[in-house]
Amino acid sequence: MDIASIDEFDVAGKRVLLRVDINSPLDPETKRISNENRLNKSIPTIADLAAAGARLVIIAHQGDVLDYHNLITTEEHADKLSEKLGRPVAFIDDVAGPAARARITELQDGEILLLDNIRIYGEELSSFELAVKQTPAEMTQTYLVRHLAPLFDLYVNDAFAAAHRNAPSMVAFQELLPSAGGRLLIREVEMLQSVAVDPKRPCVFALGGLKISDAFSMMSQVLSQGTADLVITSGVTGEIMLLASGHSLGSGSENFISDRGLETFVPIAKDYLERFPGQILTPTDVAIDDAGRHELPVTALPVDDLIIDIGEETIARYEEILAGAQTIFVNGPPGIYEREEGAEGTRRLWNAVAASSGTTVIGGGDTVASAAAFVDLDDISYVSTGGGALVRYLSGAELPLLKAMRRRDG
Repeated sequence: MDIASIDEFDVAGKRVLLRVDINSPLDPETKRISNENRLNKSIPTIADLAAAGARLVIIAHQGDVLDYHNLITTEEHADKLSEKLGRPVAFIDDVAGPAARARITELQDGEILLLDNIRIYGEELSSFELAVKQTPAEMTQTYLVRHLAPLFDLYVNDAFAAAHRNAPSMVAFQELLPSAGGRLLIREVEMLQSVAVDPKRPCVFALGGLKISDAFSMMSQVLSQGTADLVITSGVTGEIMLLASGHSLGSGSENFISDRGLETFVPIAKDYLERFPGQILTPTDVAIDDAGRHELPVTALPVDDLIIDIGEETIARYEEILAGAQTIFVNGPPGIYEREEGAEGTRRLWNAVAASSGTTVIGGGDTVASAAAFVDLDDISYVSTGGGALVRYLSGAELPLLKAMRRRDG
């Protein structure tokens, strides 16, 4: 890769600005962090930089306009990082103002300071990114970059989960400072390259879930580029494929799809099935909620009851395919796994993925949550911190962060 590693820099006694993604889900009642996965993933880079004698300042976001209920201070994050590192992580309720800048200049070798939530600045909100189109060079004049960049010797980014964001904290510091990728960023890109560029064969993509825009944006790319040998579909993705194949599902499932505006994907699905014959597999039987789990072949559709899962025949067929795969990427659960009557497909396919001797990669909030419900995540080769970034990467889109990190060689 043409992204520098932190190992290429002598950071002893140097001020290092580290951008991480420790944006964490919160308990809706207590507003306390309820899942520490991203905090845990950030530890190796923080620990290595501090151990090497860097005067380390961390910037991160928590929440956004679209999830305002999660837009809180990062003070608890500092406490949790301190516990995990076994060394103090100081916190200041300022980001780039006079108090923060003064505290940064006072740091000693090996000390760590976490600044407050960078999204207290409008220029870091997703709504700003959408409304105000700026180049990285133009972003150097934002308050955050203009006031922090002069204080530092090196910028490190370890925030792959936000790699699709074109925000000042992600892409502008590289214009002004030597830059390096952190441990997590480098590892994420290496693992995704192993899937997207030169996967071991056969390579299978298992695409399900409700967020079918992700599945459809990846499907065409990985099949047209020859990345995936086979795509197995389930969940609403599989239902759209069944509609595209000429099957009527029935009022329950078709109303569910139309209420969410997802019927617009049916023509796209028809095009994919025609362009990639035999490479996209659809369910041959399904489970419906009829006062409990009831399975029927797709030839028995339509039915008025809601489809909640794939059926036994489909599960067994997909298990066999996964057992023979050398590379597996999963996005989205096969059914409504939160309910026992809809969980069988998700349970068994995740166990098949966990038992695989090949390379297995997953990512995205609901995908990881469904996997964690049924298997030990340590049995998965790589659990990406990315959701939107991961999908865009595998869809062939250029990620703003990776472009910015590579710019030093361009």
